[in-house]
Amino acid sequence: MIETPIKIAILDDHLIVIEGLKLLLSSKKQFKIVHECVDGFTMIEKIIETPVDILLTDIMMPNMDGYEVAMVMKEKCPDVKVVALTMNGDGMLVDKMIEQAKIKGYLLKSIDRNELVFALENVYKGNHYFPDEVLDELKTFQKIKRENESVNLTAREIEIIKFIAQDLSNKQIASTLFISERTVETHRKNIFRKTGMHSVIGLIEFVKSRKLI
Repeated sequence: MIETPIKIAILDDHLIVIEGLKLLLSSKKQFKIVHECVDGFTMIEKIIETPVDILLTDIMMPNMDGYEVAMVMKEKCPDVKVVALTMNGDGMLVDKMIEQAKIKGYLLKSIDRNELVFALENVYKGNHYFPDEVLDELKTFQKIKRENESVNLTAREIEIIKFIAQDLSNKQIASTLFISERTVETHRKNIFRKTGMHSVIGLIEFVKSRKLI
């Protein structure tokens, strides 16, 4: 049983979302809403001045997104547990938030109130909370990432693939990158060899399926 109210900060660029979360969490005696903001810069200032236990934040926001806020929290307020609440469950974003920003929870806005309460309580107790659908997206992305690492395309090769996808000729690519056409041709040969593709269409499908472009 939680005796001391869990101090919560809510960050979302939509006021209606903040109001809904306040209404939901304020009805539970184990939570206390300390801060509410629509922009990350203000929220950071407020938390530094008056710390909280958990920051519940959206990710896709203008000016300063949830990832940037979480990175600042990790550096300046490491005791604050960050939980993402977002519409975006893309595996690449989940991986970035967990591996780099070290968030404690990742929730989708499609969850119900009981799961939200359960997640916040568990994070407060020192646990992590990632629903099955989020973990599935993460596993899929990490599988793709491992496959990409085995292909071992360089940053320059990926850059050239993007130009190939735009239907640019070797001459146009060379001019854009300030390299020779022969160098572009060498890169193209290496790209097709590494990916095992034999056509431009196959190459584009290959890199798109692995989210390389």
